[in-house]
Amino acid sequence: MEPNGNTYDQKGLVGIGHQSIGTVKDNAKVAGVINEAQQQNLAEAVAQVQQILQQLSQSYPTNTTTEQMIVATEAIKKIESDPTLKQKLISASSAGLLGAFEKVLDNPVGAFVVSAIKGWQEGS
Repeated sequence: MEPNGNTYDQKGLVGIGHQSIGTVKDNAKVAGVINEAQQQNLAEAVAQVQQILQQLSQSYPTNTTTEQMIVATEAIKKIESDPTLKQKLISASSAGLLGAFEKVLDNPVGAFVVSAIKGWQEGS
């Protein structure tokens, strides 16, 4: 942490959880904290979405873009029918954790699902 007038830049572990970047200026913290509960919620949500996608991929082909969009649409319907899961995904997006989610679901179907999550987050 290096003071610069009334501004302190912080990086690394801060309290409980992990803060990747942060600035304290005039006693006001500017940054987000990714805490253990958020990480657990994200992990649970990712596992649920992966399970949904795996189940759907057994029933639907995913060889073409159209087929991938169909699987994504069905996955989005399932997520929307589970308010708890949908809220976890919106919260992850709001907390800036969607990038981690995108890396785990690094495929075309996952990209469609991530786009839906972004839309939900913007609409809330």
